[in-house]
Amino acid sequence: MRPAWSVVLLTTLLGAGQGLFLALYGADLSDAARGRASLAPVFVAAAAIGSLALAAAGLAASFLHLGRPERAWRSAAMWRTSWLAREVIALPLFMALVALYGVLHWLGQLQAALVAGALAAAVCVALFVCTGMIYACLKFLQEWHSPLTVLNFILLGCASGLTAATALAASLDPALETGYGVAALVALALAAASRAASLMRNAGLRPLSSLQTAIGVKHPHIAQKAQGAMGGSFNTREFFHGAGAARLAGVRWFFAAAAFVAPAALLALGLPSAAFLVQFAGLLAERWHFFAEARHPQNLYYQAIS
Repeated sequence: MRPAWSVVLLTTLLGAGQGLFLALYGADLSDAARGRASLAPVFVAAAAIGSLALAAAGLAASFLHLGRPERAWRSAAMWRTSWLAREVIALPLFMALVALYGVLHWLGQLQAALVAGALAAAVCVALFVCTGMIYACLKFLQEWHSPLTVLNFILLGCASGLTAATALAASLDPALETGYGVAALVALALAAASRAASLMRNAGLRPLSSLQTAIGVKHPHIAQKAQGAMGGSFNTREFFHGAGAARLAGVRWFFAAAAFVAPAALLALGLPSAAFLVQFAGLLAERWHFFAEARHPQNLYYQAIS
């Protein structure tokens, strides 16, 4: 598939925003369980605003993917059957609840904030599932049709959110920095293991169709020479990225280093802000590779231009 940068940005920014909120709410719940309120108000405000800003930036990026943005509201109409429609509903609801949580916390209404935060966390998890299932539900794209797709969206979002929380804590609430740093390293390890598992699985996949089965001819030597047109088309532009195996391998090695290895090293060195920036660049590459590695079966017919 051809990676659309609007969707790459949407999923990466949104995941980081969701992970940042879950990191914030997790610390708040820990405080509540110990019967104390030790979170610095400025840290809570910064984390809530940061989560909203990341989610809003992702939402803005998604509009670049629409041919008629003014009709975006119609995408929620099919919520009974469409994971995309459910995502469209869950995203603004998540943002509204995070905003409510932040306001209540700032006003000192900590019990009410915990309730709003619980609702926001539930919607946040549902949003992760909706976003992942948009791709995991597509049976004809074998690389995506796996529970690992949803798991990767959740773990990568939590890892980036925890790294962002560590960076914020380092300057606004140092007492939280060590705990967040350890949690970020654990999330990074889990995300790396999950993504490695999906890469290994995808490497072993074999196409369910071939040129022979596509056209019903059993001859062993069939090659597509043209698509029936003299130039490119929607099919050759939208369903294939045009990158060779060497480029895909290069991107794969880059995101492995930038999204997992380098951030872990930077966190261990006490440089969380640098870790987040490097990690975000790596996650953009990871998400590009996620889309590019999916092989659409229509390319059986549209492999070459005459």
